[in-house]
Order: sequence, then structure tokens, then C-alpha cells
Amino acid sequence: MAEPILTTTGLTAFYGDFQALFGIDFEIHAGETVAIIGSNGAGKSTFLRAITGMLKTPGQNIRFLGRDVGDAPAHDLVRAGLAMVPEGRKLFPSLTVEENLLIGGYGRSGTDWTLEAIYDLFPILAERRRHGGTALSGGQQQMVAIGRALMSNPKLLLCDEISLGLAPIVIKDIYAAVPKIKAHGATIVVVEQDVNQAMAVADRVYCFQEGRVSLTGRPGELTRAQISAAYFGLEDGEAA
Repeated sequence: MAEPILTTTGLTAFYGDFQALFGIDFEIHAGETVAIIGSNGAGKSTFLRAITGMLKTPGQNIRFLGRDVGDAPAHDLVRAGLAMVPEGRKLFPSLTVEENLLIGGYGRSGTDWTLEAIYDLFPILAERRRHGGTALSGGQQQMVAIGRALMSNPKLLLCDEISLGLAPIVIKDIYAAVPKIKAHGATIVVVEQDVNQAMAVADRVYCFQEGRVSLTGRPGELTRAQISAAYFGLEDGEAA
């Protein structure tokens, strides 16, 4: 089997003296969609920050596309093919929808994702292209954030809580884009609190609990009791 596109080995992370991650072992292969589930404070977003260079970690603890990148700066990782859709979207309020998208393509390599491709994926954005990025609905803003990340032509796309605060019908529309993004050649990590949504799109799932991996497997092979126990830190008997 080919080497995973991303591997973490014994990954730890700290905020000052506070340790947030404890020896995370993780891997994802090209073409996979992997979900990371867990409650608030489980370490999911911290894990993504570590992977993307926002938290410094030992170089050998993170391997991306065949090289150690734990100590690489974030902008180098973007150029290498790593992009993140951040929690809360974080659009530029002074820019239009189209300008926000174009920012994502700065310094990119390749032409897999163009403005036209983004507008095909999310047609409503073509209609609102001249609107201010933050003058849209929450769901439309999330589409812009996803499109901005895709404009860098990522080999690995990290999505942090993309359903947070959105109505169920909007979440359905956004997650309908995941198979299309995958078909375009991207490998995807989805961080989600919504277990059902995560399991519906994932090839494999990792559950985090208090900064550790508490469960991993394929959605069809995991029972609801196993997931509940791993999610909430319960004994199997308590979750049954």
C-alpha cells in the first residue's frame, strides 16, 4: 500500500504549560475522507492547528507527502498542498465573495480549482459574487470559506466544524459537496461534533477524548455503544 498522504506519530501539543494532545497517532491515505469526532475540548481543533503549523511541534511527529513537516511554517504547508477551512469561517469582511475566493488562490500551484469550478460547486456564490463576504447567510459564508480553501488546489483539505451553527437543510447542502470535492482529487479530513453527519461521509473515523484517540475504525464496523463510550469517556457497560 502507498505511504499515507499524512501521518502523525506520538503527536503532542501545548498551550503554554497546558498539554492539549497526548501522543496522537493518525494517518490518512490519498482519496480518503476521514472524520474526527469528539466533544468540545477533546482536542480536535488543536490537532488541526498542529498539522497546519499554527502550533509548533517536533518536525518528525508530522509527515506530509513523504517529508517531516512538524516544524514547517503554515505558508509553506499551504504551498505544499495543505489547506484548512477554519471553524467560524474567518472571511475578510472588507472583501467581496469573489475577492475572498481569489485570496485563497494566492501563491498556489496547479489549476484544478478555478473560480468557475467553485461556482459550479456552489452556484449561489456566482449569484452573490459581488456581495460582501460577511453580508451572506451563515451557510453561504461557509461555502465561501470552503471555496477559498479549495482555490489553493489542496492535496489535503481540513474542514473544522463546517456544520457548526447552521440549520439542518443548510448542512445537508454543504455536505452534498463533499463527494464532489473528493471526486476532484482532494483527500479530506472532517472535524465534526455531529456524529451521524461525520459517519455518513467518512471512510474511516477517529474519536478524540481529552486529547487522546479513544476509538478508530470504519463507520460500518463501529457500534453505537462503542462510539458513545469513546465520545463521552464511558465504560462500555455504561454506554450500552
